[in-house]
Amino acid sequence: MSSLEGEGSKLLRRPKIEFYWIAIVVWSVALAMLFGYHLWTDQMPSATAVSIFGLPVYWYGIIIVAGIALGAIIVSRLSWERWRQTFLATVPEAVRVLPVTAVSLSETLQAKLQKQNMVTVGDLLLLWGTDPRNIRLSGEEREALKTALVTMPEIEATWLEGAPWRIWNPDYVWNGIIIILILGLIGARLYHVLTPSPSMAALGIESPADYFRNPQMLFNLRNGGLGIYGGLAGGALGLLYFTWRNRLPLLPWADMSVVGVAIGQTFGRWGNFMNQELYGRPTNLPWAVYIDPVNRLPSFADFSYFHPAFLYESLWNFLTFGLLIWLWRRREKLLAGEMTAVYLIMYAIGRTLLEMVRLDSRVVSLGGVDLPLAWATLVSLLVALSMVVAIVVRRRRNGRLLHQTQA
Repeated sequence: MSSLEGEGSKLLRRPKIEFYWIAIVVWSVALAMLFGYHLWTDQMPSATAVSIFGLPVYWYGIIIVAGIALGAIIVSRLSWERWRQTFLATVPEAVRVLPVTAVSLSETLQAKLQKQNMVTVGDLLLLWGTDPRNIRLSGEEREALKTALVTMPEIEATWLEGAPWRIWNPDYVWNGIIIILILGLIGARLYHVLTPSPSMAALGIESPADYFRNPQMLFNLRNGGLGIYGGLAGGALGLLYFTWRNRLPLLPWADMSVVGVAIGQTFGRWGNFMNQELYGRPTNLPWAVYIDPVNRLPSFADFSYFHPAFLYESLWNFLTFGLLIWLWRRREKLLAGEMTAVYLIMYAIGRTLLEMVRLDSRVVSLGGVDLPLAWATLVSLLVALSMVVAIVVRRRRNGRLLHQTQA
């Protein structure tokens, strides 16, 4: 059942404060307390949260899934806001407040609509324009309703066929998230396979070819991980397919999606903290994290305290999230796709800075010679440069078109 079904104009009521802000604050406080406890005691909770039928469920997975869920909730609320604004801007209030009894329908059909809290014409138009199936009627009853609405002089045909608010239906977030996550996971794994970290040599993986010599290792996510750039590429492919299939505008949906991606990364990175992995170089800074000997890289076995690389990336992603929310509220001044470009630039900058302290990064090798440059840094620089060029080129082109129109 659609989350819009049978709710009518109640969905247009804007809450005083969005639930996700409360979740962000509560989660941030809890993680801050956990990190403070670690700094004070050098202790960490067990990586295993619970065991179900003898199978361990790790905190890492729980945190990642929770981060994805929070990101999806935020994207659905952003799409709800555009859905709401588009409907209110399209259908005049005088039409929205007309009673359902103004529509020429049978008493039986009127009664069915009233049971679904359809009390105004606005209720009908809102849900019909989004998806006629949201109104629980049979096929014949929907045809009768459509015919009655079309004959009303106050109603435009485009509100019933191709309503402009349909493309912002918040249900699309939940309908599309599966294909996006699947392709994102595949892309993230492929990126790792093509750029395996040096520590994978302990498992017999020294190059991408070693994975294909041992195909079972391709699917062993416990040994080796995922690459964010591959995940972004795979997720973008999933979004491209979903928007094409549902006739949705790709770039505006991408702009909303990156807001969720940024907050998902903010909290998802704490899964690495729970696993004591992806830490930075040794340091004696007050906020250094203690890594148990069993989780230290062999070449750093004599060191105990390391840069909390996960924390640096988490804070940077939260800064990016704040910037994107600020830009989204001023999106009328932006071109479609520019928020996506800003996200990619911000992540690329943060990742480039992070590589200065990260360990176990795959370096670029040319002709058997290792360069003092990690693959992640090279990709980040290329991504940031291409996004800056894209913004400049599109802005200039848009400026020329505007000038020609005015002339």
